[in-house]
Amino acid sequence: MKLSEQILERVEGHKLKIGELLLKHTSLNQEQLDEALKVQSETGLLIGEILLKKNFIHPHDIVKVICHQVDIPYSMEINVDEIEPSLVNEIPINYAKQNEILPLLETDYSITLAMSDPFNFDAINDLQEIFKKKLKLIVCPPMKIQDAINRVYEKANRNLVDTLEDEFDESLDLDGPIDILDAGADEAPVIRFVNSIIFRAVKEGASDIHIEPYERETVYRFRINGVMTEILRQPLKTHSAVSARIKVMAKLDIAEKRMPQDGRIKIKIAGKDVDIRLSTVPVQNGERIVMRVLQKSSNAPELEKLGYHGKVLAQLDELSQRKHGVIYVCGPTGSGKTTTLFAMLGRISTPDKMIITVEDPVEYEIPGVSQIQVNHKIDLSFAKALRSIVRQDPDVIMVGETRDLETAQMAIEASLTGHFVLSTIHTNDAASCPNRLIDMGVQPFLIASSLVGVLAQRLIQTLCNDCKIPDEPSKEELFILGVDSLPSNATVFKANGCPKCNYRGYDSRTTVCELLLLTDEVRPLILAKSDASTVKKKAVQEGMVTMRQDAIQKVFRGITSVNEVIRVINDEESEIE
Repeated sequence: MKLSEQILERVEGHKLKIGELLLKHTSLNQEQLDEALKVQSETGLLIGEILLKKNFIHPHDIVKVICHQVDIPYSMEINVDEIEPSLVNEIPINYAKQNEILPLLETDYSITLAMSDPFNFDAINDLQEIFKKKLKLIVCPPMKIQDAINRVYEKANRNLVDTLEDEFDESLDLDGPIDILDAGADEAPVIRFVNSIIFRAVKEGASDIHIEPYERETVYRFRINGVMTEILRQPLKTHSAVSARIKVMAKLDIAEKRMPQDGRIKIKIAGKDVDIRLSTVPVQNGERIVMRVLQKSSNAPELEKLGYHGKVLAQLDELSQRKHGVIYVCGPTGSGKTTTLFAMLGRISTPDKMIITVEDPVEYEIPGVSQIQVNHKIDLSFAKALRSIVRQDPDVIMVGETRDLETAQMAIEASLTGHFVLSTIHTNDAASCPNRLIDMGVQPFLIASSLVGVLAQRLIQTLCNDCKIPDEPSKEELFILGVDSLPSNATVFKANGCPKCNYRGYDSRTTVCELLLLTDEVRPLILAKSDASTVKKKAVQEGMVTMRQDAIQKVFRGITSVNEVIRVINDEESEIE
């Protein structure tokens, strides 16, 4: 007899008295039950429905007492450490989450399952077919099961990365590359291996995946918190199959290996949308592959959580209230410029303002903001989108990146006609932004009359609070930082490493920045096409805090280390003659 039939037989063998069971096994008291019975006599509603509406019981209390009546164990906790991750190999995570079901223990004759609903007979019958063993049920609260599913599947995928190497090697055709389009059962490890690499990158918060073929082996590296970290190595003979699989996922030409290709992969991991931008270039031993991992989010970040504080935060708040003008955020690729723009949009966005953005790609989906995705295949560029946006009569415009003269001119013209414009541009520091626009061909008088502020930034690693240890900087390090001695209130730490931070010593990143305001003293320098150094000197005289100074303050506050500041902030970026 199937387990589902046994449960039904038990239910039919008992005359369930829900009220009495709830009194016995939950916090329900007699006075509450009497009140519910009175309502039932007047309305005819089910007693359980009445108790729930009056918040006398929790929804899962009913399941708990029914489990007691039909002799199914009920537990409030799941010990994830005791679950063998291989138990979930045959059950897709989406199926497990949808049905709130998780295998806990396997013996020679039985499988113990955790479920939130013991009457989900379809799922019970499915798992009986999968395992071909006797099933034993334990009912648990839904939240406990969902949490356990996430942790067990994460452990299973982590184990997959560590154990696939031998299986992957044995299944490959050693005489030539495998065509993944025609891959059979023997090639499944290739697909599983690629999926596990992407999954691990997302879980570890990697921004980029680098796959680099060398003479004898392929090296896999992640960029985590801006730092390259080697993950594993594979024999070079596996590279063709991996490359082909990734190119199929991005719908690229797997036969073309002599020319660079760019593509895009859209996937979902644990219900989250992940956008992967793929770039391949031919090198001596194969194709070098870089995948930029972008996790889409519907939550706009906050400036405070990004590392902005004090004077700069107050100035950004003031700039955000402007009715017109242009603000540029500058820095190298991967320095968090777009995230900062959206943090500013989060402060600006109110029901009385119309905001339109044009991006490539759309990284944050913000309610109340109209967002346009650049599409180069149909020639929808930043400039073309911006030209149409102006006709939509917005209050605020965000342009993902200013790459050319046309986009720069359109943004400046929009600001001159009463729009507030936010954009990014690639320069090393804030003072270089006006010269970059002039190099593009924008007239200096237009820059001086429209630009209101330039924010330059870098991302710097923050020390792990669980393992950082006190540090006494040497004279050489203090000299490099440009300070004579430590302030009396400074607390300096250095990286150490622990299991929580994966022995890196750092667990996250924060922003270091400088904000150049276009004051009456700075504008004449732009009109005169003065060099960046002259502009920076004047800005510092006006009170600008440089990136180096901001980074040093974060060292003195114990947020980051001296070595990290030396690694990220170059001398020429912040030094004033």
